[in-house]
Amino acid sequence: MSQAASPPPHTAHKLDSFQMAVDYVGIIAFGVAFLVTRQILVATFALVVGAVIGLAMSLMIRRRIAPLPAIYGGAALVFGTLTLVFHDPTIVKMKTTIIDAVLGLVMLGGLVRGKSPIKLLIGDALPLTDRGWRKLTLRFGLFFLILAALNEFIWRTQSTEVWVAFRVPGLVGLTLVFAMAQTPLFMREAALVHAQSHPEPKIEPEES
Repeated sequence: MSQAASPPPHTAHKLDSFQMAVDYVGIIAFGVAFLVTRQILVATFALVVGAVIGLAMSLMIRRRIAPLPAIYGGAALVFGTLTLVFHDPTIVKMKTTIIDAVLGLVMLGGLVRGKSPIKLLIGDALPLTDRGWRKLTLRFGLFFLILAALNEFIWRTQSTEVWVAFRVPGLVGLTLVFAMAQTPLFMREAALVHAQSHPEPKIEPEES
């Protein structure tokens, strides 16, 4: 593949930063709307609108929607719409529990079968060995299940205000911290992949 087929590094970085911002349009709109109105249904409407905008912008910029944003954006549309139709905030509160629990079980289930489903969610362009993919799959699987359990505990035991605080800055922050915590794994795996693809030449002994 020629170099012209992919954007320059600085352009790719701008696109990735923009994509990250687009991915959070829905949840940010949800948090801001609730902060202003203190109405969970109004905030849910903002979530649905934000999800539509985010998915549309992703299609316009990237001409595609990455799997993970597609899952979360689609879930926001479905659960948000059901919340508005039935006027039941419990539905949108359970969204994170259901989606993250399913993702966690898919990760761990795939691992048992010798697969690494995480590749489908974040792409297989990362320089990881098969062992590295298995480690990342295990970590993501456990992380998704922990998020599901936390969400379930908080929405059932705390006020809506506390749950929104957990859902918007709290959950987003936990996800970013978790992603950053994988940096050592990425660095070790990148070194291993480089060593495997560029083995040191053997030095033959000189003949006497």
